[in-house]
This record gives sequence, C-alpha cells and structure tokens, in this order.
Amino acid sequence: MSTYHVTYDRDETGWWVASVRHVRGCHTQGRTVEEARRRIRQALELWVDDAASATLMDDVRLPAVAVKAIRAYATSRERADRENRRAADAARQVVRLLRGGTLKMSARDTAKMLGLSHQRVHQLANQGR
Repeated sequence: MSTYHVTYDRDETGWWVASVRHVRGCHTQGRTVEEARRRIRQALELWVDDAASATLMDDVRLPAVAVKAIRAYATSRERADRENRRAADAARQVVRLLRGGTLKMSARDTAKMLGLSHQRVHQLANQGR
C-alpha cells in the first residue's frame, strides 16, 4: 500500500487547496479541509492505480499563531486529562474509605458527601475489583 503526502493551503478566497507531493499536477480544492481531502483522493485516482487504498498523510498549513495556539491547547488538554485521572483515583479511594471499613456509609450518603450521584458511587466502588 502506498503513502502519499498531501499539503493543504488556504488560498486568498478562503478555499483549501490540496496538493499531493511528488505527484506533479495532482491538486484540487474544497471549501473545508474535509471536502478537499475527499476530492484529493478522487484527483489522485487519475494519476495512480492504488489511490483508493493508499494512505494519505495530511499536512494542513496554518499561520504560526494558529499552530502555537493549537499546541497550547493540546498541552492544556493533556494537563487536564492527567488531573482528571488523579481526581478519579482520589474519588475511588474516598468511596472505598467511606463505604468500607468501620464507616460503612450508604451509597446515597457517600454520594451526598462527594457531590456525586449514587450510581457514580457504585461505579467507583466496583472499579478495579
């Protein structure tokens, strides 16, 4: 299976121009990146036999400020995901503490203490068993 690298550039009218690197003359456009992506495969079929099964590697070219903003978002998202995992671990621990041992609190009381639904408390209590 072949792999083709496709670049997507925004033109002055706001359309996305898709070009297959190393396949001279193979290009198309679309109002969205997704539309250009669909159309570039159709255009590639005019140039190569394996276009339908080929892997297309996208290179969407954006202004530096947009790339920087995307990276900042990805970093923040990763940090939030890590914190969410830590919070979920802490929730499991506190649920086991409140529901088990000498406390033996009900799921509804535990839920009320933690600001969760009693269904979520049951889920947390049964995770990892």
